Amino acid sequence: MAVLVVSDHDNSALVPITLNTVTAASGLSDDIHVLVAGSDAGGAAEAATRIGGVTKVVHAELPAYGNHLAEAVAPLVAGLAPGYSHILFPSNTTGKNIAPRVAAQLDAAQISDIVEIVSEDTFVRPIYAGNALATVRSSDAIRVITVRGTAFAAAEEGGAAAIEKIDAAEDPGLSSFVGHELTKSERPELTSARVIISGGRGMQSGDNFALIDKVADRLGAAVGASRAAVDAGFKPNDYQVGQTGKVVAPELYIAVGISGAIQHLAGMKDSKVIVAINKDEEAPIFSVADYGIVGDLFKLLPELDTELEKNEIAPR
Repeated sequence: MAVLVVSDHDNSALVPITLNTVTAASGLSDDIHVLVAGSDAGGAAEAATRIGGVTKVVHAELPAYGNHLAEAVAPLVAGLAPGYSHILFPSNTTGKNIAPRVAAQLDAAQISDIVEIVSEDTFVRPIYAGNALATVRSSDAIRVITVRGTAFAAAEEGGAAAIEKIDAAEDPGLSSFVGHELTKSERPELTSARVIISGGRGMQSGDNFALIDKVADRLGAAVGASRAAVDAGFKPNDYQVGQTGKVVAPELYIAVGISGAIQHLAGMKDSKVIVAINKDEEAPIFSVADYGIVGDLFKLLPELDTELEKNEIAPR
């Protein structure tokens, strides 16, 4: 039976985690359909046709779909559900918003944040802030799943799927889009960055993040923050890395002034190389770090910036 992937997109292009979700879907079926529900979202639908392994793109248009309002999108997905054995969402803000409502409408138990597919009814997911893995089995006729993107490779291009345009579901009118404020930055987005440098409570103030910004610019890196730094007002919420923030797995993760609470480790411990800078040699972050520097970050960061400039290390 076919599997449905509910894509995340900005109406013109797909959000990269959609590609990881398609890879997860390929472990369940060779017949993968991608739903693009949006407003003037032809560009995103065309992009979905080019994903390798996708056999059909289902495209629905409604103004309320343009901003992924869960109250509007969920009835559409639930209406399509009887034609599928599994419905997969990316485990990001959009997927986590829509999936529970779909599961409730289907009277199914949502399976969250899977990192491995054992069989069509059995999955592995992290629990206890990622300190343990649980193998869960679902007996539901239709399984509603969110996929942790860092656990699956991104699907390659090479597909040539057809687009099937369908009618929108009736908008229940339970919510409306008012507006949003976006943080504008020329740096990479956290969840897709090759290099990330994050600051914690040890930065002492938001102004001191300028030290991190300089190093990030040298490395072409994204800038993140721990929950403690966000709660203290040093950085906005969209910078947060951790269990209640963004889960990342870059090639290089540099943690500066971050003690390493389990909630933060859950969001970054799958990084390929982890470097920690902290004045407390017993900080938990050192237990997962590949390289650790015990010292004053206010001295070490300027020195690192100077060395990067001296060696003319440029972002790739």
